[in-house]
Amino acid sequence: MKIRLVNNGVFTVLDDVRTALKPPAEGFYWIDADLEDLEVLQPLFGLHDLEVEDCLNDEEQRPKIEVHEGHYFIVVNSIRFDDEEIFLRSLNIFLSKGYIITVTKQKINELRSLKPLLLEERVSSPDRFLYYLTDLVVDNYFVVGDRIEDRIEKLEEDILMHTKKSHLTEIIGLRSEILWLKRVLGPQREVIGTLNKRDLKLIDPELQKYFRDIYENAVKVSETFDTYRDLMANLREAYQSSIAGRANEIMRVFTALTTIFMPLTFITGIYGMNFDYIPGLHTKGGSLILLTFMVVVGFGMFYIFRKKDWL
Repeated sequence: MKIRLVNNGVFTVLDDVRTALKPPAEGFYWIDADLEDLEVLQPLFGLHDLEVEDCLNDEEQRPKIEVHEGHYFIVVNSIRFDDEEIFLRSLNIFLSKGYIITVTKQKINELRSLKPLLLEERVSSPDRFLYYLTDLVVDNYFVVGDRIEDRIEKLEEDILMHTKKSHLTEIIGLRSEILWLKRVLGPQREVIGTLNKRDLKLIDPELQKYFRDIYENAVKVSETFDTYRDLMANLREAYQSSIAGRANEIMRVFTALTTIFMPLTFITGIYGMNFDYIPGLHTKGGSLILLTFMVVVGFGMFYIFRKKDWL
């Protein structure tokens, strides 16, 4: 657990968490905690049992905001895209007048990126801290969205150039991840909308106008992932069309080869009959003449098929 006094974006590290129980004369306290620290923080700051349970829950947390007397409990989901796999990480926030507590199970990149931004913007209030943190979380969805779009474009190019059975697995997996993200984006957008519209005493009314901008970005993110979902449907159709096209191409080749060998089979069938009198049967060099004729017929038909672009 790290306790910092933040004033005009400048951090002062503290050792005793009890110092944060009383609002400072200037600035606010930021307590960056792990799950194990909740055992100490809950009795000191009067955190609700259900809120602590939500933080400790191993299951995926639904974004939400709960308003209590003296503090708000907010859950938003940070997003990461590592090794072609998407991860969501819950960011639990306790917002009060003189402090803000962030509780995470894993390291959140937005918290590290936030520190220089606080100094640049000379942040001295927890609600502004919440604004910049939420803004970074939503902006990161755009970054991940761009990477997903690149992956879709690469997958589409691979399918058009050389279709493989593994492409279908990639399409299904990526589409499932996009639909999963869509389910998360809805509640998260509602949370940001609440910060924008609802009368919340712990958030400066002037600051709520800025939350509106974040809300609009959240809507854009949601619409972007709607587009990605449609693109995945188109990609699956392209895969199926490509597979069907390859099957048709193979059948066309087989049909052409079968057609080429049909007259050759006809000729060999005639000269394979058990009759004594067949034209050319006893002719000297008749077998050579017949083989030459068959080769000419075969190559002639092959040439005609290639000229008509049937092969």
